[in-house]
Amino acid sequence: MNMILLLNLFPNSRDGHWLSCRSLLMLLCAGLSLWVSGCQTESAETVQQTRQEATGQISSPPAATDVRPEFVDVWPEQKSDFVYRNGRDAEELAILETLGGGTAVFDYDRDGKLDLFYTGGGTFEEKTTRGYPSILLRHEGELKFKDRTTQAGMDLSAFYSNGCSAGDYDNDGFQDLIVTGYGGSILWRNMGDGTFEETSIEAGLRDCFWGSSAGWGDLNGDGLLDLYLAQYADWSFQNHPECHLTPGVPDVCSPHSFKGVRDLVFYNRGDGTFYDASDEAGLVPEGKGLGVIMADLDNDNDLDVYVCNDAVENFLYLNDGQGRLEEAGIINGAAVDDRATPNGSMGVDIMDYNRDGLLDLWVANYEKEAFALYRNDGDAQFLHVSNDTGVTSIGTLFVGFGTVCADFDLDGDEDVFVINGHVAYYSLNSPFRQKPLYLENRGGRFAQIQYDESSYLGQSHTGRGLALADFNDDGNLDLAVSNFSDPPAILKNTTQAEGNWIFVRLIGTRSNRDAVGARLVLHTSLGDQVRQVKGGGSYLSSGDLRVHWGIPEGVTVDGLSVYWPSGIRQEVKSLQLNATHLLEEPVSIGADLSSGNP
Repeated sequence: MNMILLLNLFPNSRDGHWLSCRSLLMLLCAGLSLWVSGCQTESAETVQQTRQEATGQISSPPAATDVRPEFVDVWPEQKSDFVYRNGRDAEELAILETLGGGTAVFDYDRDGKLDLFYTGGGTFEEKTTRGYPSILLRHEGELKFKDRTTQAGMDLSAFYSNGCSAGDYDNDGFQDLIVTGYGGSILWRNMGDGTFEETSIEAGLRDCFWGSSAGWGDLNGDGLLDLYLAQYADWSFQNHPECHLTPGVPDVCSPHSFKGVRDLVFYNRGDGTFYDASDEAGLVPEGKGLGVIMADLDNDNDLDVYVCNDAVENFLYLNDGQGRLEEAGIINGAAVDDRATPNGSMGVDIMDYNRDGLLDLWVANYEKEAFALYRNDGDAQFLHVSNDTGVTSIGTLFVGFGTVCADFDLDGDEDVFVINGHVAYYSLNSPFRQKPLYLENRGGRFAQIQYDESSYLGQSHTGRGLALADFNDDGNLDLAVSNFSDPPAILKNTTQAEGNWIFVRLIGTRSNRDAVGARLVLHTSLGDQVRQVKGGGSYLSSGDLRVHWGIPEGVTVDGLSVYWPSGIRQEVKSLQLNATHLLEEPVSIGADLSSGNP
């Protein structure tokens, strides 16, 4: 790829000028990398596999099974009329209508059952925005949920809400909640008695322009959860153009009609307050952020950040261990697709799809774009491998949002679930309501599982937020879905899986209590399975903090290694199958435990 081609491919669309010298250098490096990988993909795969086998890092793929993942929507049993509303009936055709809402899974009252929170959205009145109430659902048992919004003191609709994320920012054992949206944020501090207190102003988190997804994680290594807040675009009623995505038909505008808004990072002072550390952390300008995930992507024992941006390059922030973030998306191969083109990226998750011990990035994208699988080749160097892994075979009609990677069928590898729905009301390319996607991992290649109309997965929806959970503690992973203008969904996993499972819940002491950033390696007779406790993920949502593994029938578990954010390594020699194990962070490095319940 020559310099002239790169210049033609990458003008700065935000201000119409050419890229800076630094950016051009980054793109030249990316172009060279793409050219080399494009010419030598098979050779690179062979070299990587040889290296992994020589070092013992690669695991044998689990045997293929004929188990078909099945899900049943139990939302109708809740007898709730709650719906996320986006204000379409006001006929403003604002881009704010397109984001939708999220959901958070957390045990807010610590009764051992996972509860649910859904954001409510908003509408438009006299050229201003107004919020609708969100809902807190307490799990009464057996997947029966009861509205406890008012009793918990959360019946506040201060602004048009979009996302939510749970995290124990004060390390008191009760998870708190941030709610994001247009015009501000709400921080709900969990009081530990079934109620919440709104503390965003006192905590220093109220002021933002348009927050989308949020992630909790300890970025500067002080044992306290910090907050990364992705922000979207500079839409307002003073910047509200009329658009026609379909000729002659008024519709919401595309993101190209707006400039991005810089993301925000807030560092935790430890006294219940935060300060804006965006400059200190080194955040770059603009971006149009929609999804964010926080994980240790280069295995150097600190939290990195990956941000999904809409129609501009995605961000990969690598942490120096002190909370200083260096943006390396282009150089490290995770900013654009395999044609060096930025995508409309929304949802994000991590998985070790090829079981080489390195966490890969999965990104749900816009129509006419392939969903992106970025393989981690070590040191957070990524290669776009959607074509090589069968991902592109699903086509390019889907507009993907919430997404999670997990072992839903207990066969020893991680599959992918995506919920979809268009942002344009009158698109000529694909329908407004769209079916969810289930992609089964078959030895490192993905195949779409088809469902008929009797299944929720065979029906079309307006999908946005998605969170992972196991509501009935049976080891089969369930899902919470946030749609807009349609009811939410609670998808109970009814798969008749033949395998076993293990859950681990970490409690940090020197590390943050939620243990975000911890890396867990389960040692089995089939090889190692790697997981992390992550911050953020999916889209506008947050899921169960417990770490889950599926164990195929006949496979034995030989132990567990836990690498805590504090630097402590913990070894667990034996773990009971089909059980949840609570592990508290030990006080000494290299702790050795004989069982999974200290």
